[in-house]
Amino acid sequence: MYGGSRSTFSFRNRAARQAWNVVWLLLFRPTPRSFHAWRRFLLRGFGARVGAGAHVYAGARIWAPWNLSIGREAGIADGADVYNPQRIEIGEYAVISQGAYLCGASHDYTSWDFPLVSAPIVVGARAWIAARAIVQMGVTIGEGCVVGAGSVVTRDMPAWTVCAGVPCRPIRPYVRK
Repeated sequence: MYGGSRSTFSFRNRAARQAWNVVWLLLFRPTPRSFHAWRRFLLRGFGARVGAGAHVYAGARIWAPWNLSIGREAGIADGADVYNPQRIEIGEYAVISQGAYLCGASHDYTSWDFPLVSAPIVVGARAWIAARAIVQMGVTIGEGCVVGAGSVVTRDMPAWTVCAGVPCRPIRPYVRK
């Protein structure tokens, strides 16, 4: 139904997430706004691939750093929530704004045991996920795509296009200046 993979989480995965939660709470979250290098260091220490100059703000919530790839000079704002039981890739110079939610998993409600299902999310280079937008699992946001504030993205969005709505849909293409 979802096209994603069914997922069970091992003890090792749960232990790693708990260790990350402690590090996030004590060493990541309380840092000053400008300490991006320190937060990049912490994310890399937990297996994230983080490009030079990436800006991950202290209020960003990342579920599993080992499943995260952030390109050079990309940004994840305060209040953004990255739920990534599977890989989430954020391209170079992409921006994930305040309150945006990248949701890499759901549940198979058609099954009696309600298993977790997940699929990767790809946010292309120079794309912008605006405030409080939701991107669901298995979605690819094209290079330079702008996803409007409050949109709910349930399918792939094209490159160099302004997209918005619930559900999100392409509004108009634009030319990069």
